[in-house]
Amino acid sequence: MNKAESIRTKWMKLDDLKRQIAVWRMYGRTVIFTNGCFDVLHPGHFHLLNSAASLSDKPALIVGVNEDESVARLKGPKRPVHNFEDRVLSLASLYAVDAVIGFSTDTPAELIAELKPDILVKGGDYKPEDIVGADTVIAAGGRVEVLPYIEGHSTTSILNKN
Repeated sequence: MNKAESIRTKWMKLDDLKRQIAVWRMYGRTVIFTNGCFDVLHPGHFHLLNSAASLSDKPALIVGVNEDESVARLKGPKRPVHNFEDRVLSLASLYAVDAVIGFSTDTPAELIAELKPDILVKGGDYKPEDIVGADTVIAAGGRVEVLPYIEGHSTTSILNKN
């Protein structure tokens, strides 16, 4: 398998990802989940993903990605800048990321309930109780981590510069 093919194998459908999670757990890996639009990858995204993966000695980092229609509903009609497949493959090419899955809803609540991650991660100044899916993760014995943003690195600020 060449590198391009191995990147594509990280892009999973729900049933395949659930089977993969079972395997990771058999090997003692910690399932970590974060999500977002990831429309224009920037240093803040890289910091978030690498920091999320560093929350465990044996991480299995899953990134949920809003599909195009969801991004447009959340961010406006001029978004996304990059189409869904390009965003997914960009994330899948990152070493810290073990799997990528798309979702079409405005929040990943249903996806989080299906995947049952050990750790749910968001960036920014959220309170854990305000994070979508936090109640589900905590009820299942997991935890929620809020990682700080890197000032000056947001997709909105990058797009507003032009």
